[in-house]
Amino acid sequence: MDSIKYINRKTGELITETPPGEGYLKFLYHTAFGKLALNVLVKRKLLSVIYGGTKDKPKSVKDIPQFVKDMKIDMSEAVRSIDEFETFNEFFYRKLKPEARPIGEGLVSPADAKLIAFEHVDEVGEFFVKGQKFTLKEYLQSESLAEKYKNASLFIFRLAPNDYHRYHFPYEGDVGSSRKLNGRYFSVSPYALQANFTKVFCENKREFLELRTKDKGNILLSPVGATMVGSIYETFTPNSHVQKGDEMGYFGFGGSTVVMLVDKSKVMIDQDLLDNTKNRIETAVVMGEKIGV
Repeated sequence: MDSIKYINRKTGELITETPPGEGYLKFLYHTAFGKLALNVLVKRKLLSVIYGGTKDKPKSVKDIPQFVKDMKIDMSEAVRSIDEFETFNEFFYRKLKPEARPIGEGLVSPADAKLIAFEHVDEVGEFFVKGQKFTLKEYLQSESLAEKYKNASLFIFRLAPNDYHRYHFPYEGDVGSSRKLNGRYFSVSPYALQANFTKVFCENKREFLELRTKDKGNILLSPVGATMVGSIYETFTPNSHVQKGDEMGYFGFGGSTVVMLVDKSKVMIDQDLLDNTKNRIETAVVMGEKIGV
């Protein structure tokens, strides 16, 4: 993979993404020496916790203006102005004004992200590298859940460092409490996923929550931690009724992912998302944007 490309859904333009540390990611996941460093240090919790912790210190605010400039972040969408944050992490998981993310019809995106979508979960193993085996049982660490969602459609929402890092409920329904799995801290960049998709998703720290809806069946939502993401924070109330667009949680500094499984017999994924995925290209979506009916 020479570069990361995605489709601007509104304009149809093909965009080349230049993530922070791009050369570092290529070194780690695609060279022998890089893989050694990856296995010894980078995938482990300590590095992510230490580095993520530096973003909670008051002096980290000095990094905000340059980050906003480099990442072309529209601060007019944020509730707080750039000089009101006391740490970089406060800025990183900033809240947005409600009007910045209107909630659309049907099933909506839970996050600002680059999205790939599969009508059937069995298709996912062919997207990055042919021959990789990805099983729900391994990912969910639950035979009963794997059986329940074996015919599901699957969405992968990749949040880049410049994205809004709060995630929300994609539909109205009832929720219980989440199940947490500790794990590694591999990057979720396409450079890492191309190198070993199954290892990243089946070994990284992740959580699972089922959303029970009236007309779309059960929806499984799974936030996934990654390199430099020290924590996944829940903000919803367990065992409650939620509205579409209600906040579910947020990520600390870094890149991260939300995986979503839906009943394929009750949700029709928007065709442009499927077409782009079949062409091996992600689609940029924002929280609240319609992705299926």
